[in-house]
Amino acid sequence: MPTPTAIEWEKYRQIVILTGAGVSVASGLPTYRGEGGLWESRNIAWIADAANLPGSLPALWKLYNERREKALGAQPNAAHNAIADVQKQWGSGTRSITLVTQNVDGLHQRAGSPDVVELHGSAFRTRCTNASCSLPAFADETVYGDDVPTCPECGSPLRPDVVLFGEMLPAAATWQVNRALRECDLFLAAGTSGLVSPASNLVRGAAYAGARTILVNLDPMDPRDPSFQEEYLGRAEQILPVLFGS
Repeated sequence: MPTPTAIEWEKYRQIVILTGAGVSVASGLPTYRGEGGLWESRNIAWIADAANLPGSLPALWKLYNERREKALGAQPNAAHNAIADVQKQWGSGTRSITLVTQNVDGLHQRAGSPDVVELHGSAFRTRCTNASCSLPAFADETVYGDDVPTCPECGSPLRPDVVLFGEMLPAAATWQVNRALRECDLFLAAGTSGLVSPASNLVRGAAYAGARTILVNLDPMDPRDPSFQEEYLGRAEQILPVLFGS
């Protein structure tokens, strides 16, 4: 297994960092598919499928009330801090560092990362289920009770502002990521298998642009995606500070 060494940031101008659930494990938050992940604890496939709305709303709110409570009690770990530090140190002038996350826990923002692109939405935003309602999605840290909250504008049920199965990724986030990938010269994914969308699509876009591509994950890719040139196995909170020279 190769040994990670510090990235020479001065060599790169258009950097994209993608994070998945593995980045937040050291903060005490579970992954979806890994050992002890959310998939093992309940019928997530049914709860998180948009086709089951509105009937699934009580179960969906129960899940996200728990996720909000856990995330509010968690703290950013060394992986979040390393990313925030490198953004602050190197992400200015002619150099761009775009941080893209599949996570909805808000820990990157709490670590100080600016302009986080949230591909799957945020557990700390709420929106109306009525597409015709004028209420915009709003910041919300409320841990609700057993009743589904209702919209103050139209009375329809509210829902967490997260991307469910069967829903499109946010258009603005997708546009921002695709723009960054067009001239990407360094792509790093951490805490994700790299084998499923969006990670698999993003690394291929970066590879097409000629970028150096790196995967940091606890488990090796199986099968290996040749779009990733380098693979470092281990915990994100241990490897990222080394790669980022923290």
